[in-house]
Amino acid sequence: MEPLQGRKTSLKKNTPLLVLFITITLFLLATFPLYYPLLGYPLYLLHNHAKLSASPSSSSSYGDDYEEPLAIRPATDKCDIFSGEWVPNPQAPYYTNTTCWAIHEHQNCMKYGRPDAEFMKWRWKPDGCELPVFNPAQFLEIVRGKSMAFVGDSVSRNQMQSLICLLSRVEYPIDVSYTPDEHFKRWKYTTYNFTMATFWTPHLVKTNEADPDGPNHTGLYSLFLDQLNDDWITQIEEFDYVIISAGHWFLRPMKFYENQKLIGCHFCQIENVTDLTMYYGYRRAFRTAFRAINSLKNYKGITLLRTYAPSHFENGLWNKGGNCVRKRPFRSNETALEGANMELYMIQLEEFKIAEKLGQKRGLRFRLLDTTQAMLLRPDGHPSTYGHWPHENVTLYNDCVHWCLPGPIDTWSDFLLQMLKMEAIRSFEEKLSSFDRKMRF
Repeated sequence: MEPLQGRKTSLKKNTPLLVLFITITLFLLATFPLYYPLLGYPLYLLHNHAKLSASPSSSSSYGDDYEEPLAIRPATDKCDIFSGEWVPNPQAPYYTNTTCWAIHEHQNCMKYGRPDAEFMKWRWKPDGCELPVFNPAQFLEIVRGKSMAFVGDSVSRNQMQSLICLLSRVEYPIDVSYTPDEHFKRWKYTTYNFTMATFWTPHLVKTNEADPDGPNHTGLYSLFLDQLNDDWITQIEEFDYVIISAGHWFLRPMKFYENQKLIGCHFCQIENVTDLTMYYGYRRAFRTAFRAINSLKNYKGITLLRTYAPSHFENGLWNKGGNCVRKRPFRSNETALEGANMELYMIQLEEFKIAEKLGQKRGLRFRLLDTTQAMLLRPDGHPSTYGHWPHENVTLYNDCVHWCLPGPIDTWSDFLLQMLKMEAIRSFEEKLSSFDRKMRF
C-alpha cells in the first residue's frame, strides 16, 4: 500500500496545476475555433467543375439582392478557412491610400483615379464558420520579438506592403534595410522588436537575363534550376517565419540549366533545344528551394508556402492587350481553377507535401497559406490601368497580376493571423502533451 499512498499524495500536489492546464486549453479552443488543413488537395478546387455544371446560370457578379447562401455548421465541426465566398463588408477598408505610405505607386488605385470603391468592401467568409477580420494589435503581440521574411516576386512585396498598411493603425515601422536596393527591404517595429523583410527572387533559383528582348519582347531568362539565389537563401536562417511564393515570372521565355548544362527551355525558340514547358522549371525551382531550406543547419523557423494567386486577363494575353475590368467578385460556382492556373497550383502542393515530409525528420514546420481560391474569385481587385495617370507616357501593361491597396490582398493577413493563432494552440497542446507524459510517468 505504500507505493499507492505515495502516488495519491503526488497527484494531490499536482492537481491544481493540471486543472490550470485544462482550463487554459478549453479557453484557447473556445477563442480560436477555426481549423486549416495542412495536407491533402482542397476538394473545392478539384470539384469546382461539378459545382459549375450543377448550378443555375447566373451573371458574373453578385447582384444587389445577394443573400448569404452558407449555413453555419456546429461550432464543434472543423472548418477550412480557405474555402468560402466573398461577402459584403461595409466596414472596410481599414486604411486608405492617404493613411498608409507603404503603398507602391502601381498599386495605388484610388490615387490614380479608379472610379469605383466597392472592390474594397468585401471580406472572406469560409464555408460554415467565421474568419476574424485582421487585428493589428493582436498580430504584433503574437510576433513580438520575432522576424518574418517574404521571399518571392513583386506579388510577395505586394503582400508585405498590405501587412504594413494594416499594422499602421497601431505602429509604423522604421527602415533598417542593409542596402538601398528597393528589392531587399527591412522594416522594424521597435515597440514590439518585430522585423519584416522582403527578398525579391521571382524565380527562387539563380537567374540571369540572357536576352532583354527575347522571343516575345519580354526578355529571355536563364534559370539554373539546381542552384539557389544566394540573395535570400544565405539570409533566412535568422527568421522565425519565411513566406515563400513564386508564379507569374514563369510564364515568360526561359532557358533551363542543370549541372551547368542547357537541358531545355520554355518558349525560347532556339533550334535543337527541347521545350520542356514552364511546368518543368516551376517544379524544379520549388523543389530546389524547399530542399535548400530543409538543409539549413541553423534554421528553426516556420516555412509557409503562399499558393499561386491567379491573374485575370480577359480579351487578350497580358502582353497582347488583355485587361481586367470587372467590378465585383465571382461566386465560387461562376468560375473554376483550370488550365495553367490549376497545373501551377498542383505543382506547388505536390512539392510542398514532399518538403513537409522531409522537414518533419528535422523537426521543421511547413504550413500552407492557401490563397488560391479566394483570389481566383477576385477579378475586380487588380490595378488594371489605375497604376499611373492617364496622360503619362508609360510602357506598363494593364496590371491584372498585382492587387490594389486597399483591396482583396488584405485578406491574406486575415489568413496569416489565424494561422499564427493555430500555431499557438499547437505549441500549447504539445506542452500539455509533454506535461501529461510526465504525469503518467
